[in-house]
Amino acid sequence: MTTNRPVVLFLCTHNAGRSVAARVLLEHYAKGRIDVRSAGSEPTDTLNPAVVAILVERGCDPGAEFPKALDERSARAADVIVTMGCGDTCPVFSGKRYLDWELEDPAGKPLDVVRPIVEEIDRRVRALLAELLPSPAEPSS
Repeated sequence: MTTNRPVVLFLCTHNAGRSVAARVLLEHYAKGRIDVRSAGSEPTDTLNPAVVAILVERGCDPGAEFPKALDERSARAADVIVTMGCGDTCPVFSGKRYLDWELEDPAGKPLDVVRPIVEEIDRRVRALLAELLPSPAEPSS
């Protein structure tokens, strides 16, 4: 099934914090207009509880999320691949647009340290959304 929706893939090492936050936030703001995915180069067993708590505070539902391993098919389907600190463990696929968001890893950190990380992810997600789905131009008079 072919769709005209852009496909964005967020990648981090464990797919438990940063990439999950970015996926949930972009999905929330895009309201189905973007196919949003996330994965990890070395996924862990559980989501970061501080990230989950902050997403819930923001009115998002991360309940269906779980850490997933990166597979080649998901990467090849993506129009934009956003890496978040996975360094050399994130493979590079030719012909893909890559963005590298250097963000502190929230693993094992308390809420007060994780909150600004999620806020920065939110800011970047909104900017990416505006770029991928620009608002219609105002009519000229």
